[in-house]
Amino acid sequence: MAKPAKTDRKAVIEQMRKKQKSSDRRRGAVIVTVCVLVALGIIGAAVVPILLDKKNDSELDSKALDQIGSAATVCQKVTTKKADGNSQHVPVDTPVDYTTAPPAFGAHWNQAGLAPASFSRKFYSTDDRPALEALVHNLEHGYTILWYDDTIAQDKTALADVEAISRKFGGDDFRNKFIAAPWKSDDEDGAAFPDGQHVAFTHWSAGGNGETDTSKQVGAFQYCSAVSGAALSDFMDEYPYTDSPEPTVP
Repeated sequence: MAKPAKTDRKAVIEQMRKKQKSSDRRRGAVIVTVCVLVALGIIGAAVVPILLDKKNDSELDSKALDQIGSAATVCQKVTTKKADGNSQHVPVDTPVDYTTAPPAFGAHWNQAGLAPASFSRKFYSTDDRPALEALVHNLEHGYTILWYDDTIAQDKTALADVEAISRKFGGDDFRNKFIAAPWKSDDEDGAAFPDGQHVAFTHWSAGGNGETDTSKQVGAFQYCSAVSGAALSDFMDEYPYTDSPEPTVP
C-alpha cells in the first residue's frame, strides 16, 4: 500500500496542532471565566452585606428616636436608689465594687476633673468600652447610659438599633450627653440584669434640676427586655443632663 505523501502528513499534523490550540484557547477561556465568576462572587459576598448594612443604617437614621426599636412597653417602670460617691474620686486603675448592675452612681476614677469618655463618642462595643469606673464619672456629669447585655450584642438587628439610637446624639449640644455601652455580666462587671431584661438605662440624678443638697441624689434605673428608643426618650426627658451633680462639665 502506498505511503501517504509528506505534504499530507504535514497537513494532518498542522490540523491537529490547530485543533489543540483551539482546544487550549477554549480551556483557557473557561478557566478565566470561572476565575472571574469566583472573584466576583468573593467580592459580592464582601460588598453586599456592607451595602445592605448601609441601607439599613440609612433607613434607621430616617426614623425619629422614639420610632427605633420596640415600643416603650418593653421596659419596666423607672426605679431609684439613694446615691453616694459624689465627687468621690479614686486613682485611675483602682477597682471599685458597685452594688448595682449596672451602676448609676458611686466612686469613680479621677480624670483631672473631666469625664474620661469623650463627649463625641456615643457608642462602645465589647472590644473598646471604657472601664466602669470611668463611665460612672460620665454619669456624675449628667450622661445617660444605655447598657446592653450579650443577648443584644449577639443580635445583629438589636445592636443596629442601639447604634442608630447613639447616632441621634451627635453634635456638641450638652443635651446629647449620652453613651451606649455593653454590660459584661461576668467577673469583669458583675451580676446579670434581672431575668428577661437585656437593656438598662441609668442616670445619676441630683434630685431635681439645680438641686445642690447631695443627700437628695439618687440613681435612676430602667430595665427593658428589648431596645426601645421611645422608652429612652421618655427616660431622658424625665432625667435631663441638667439633673446631675456636675452638669456643666463635658
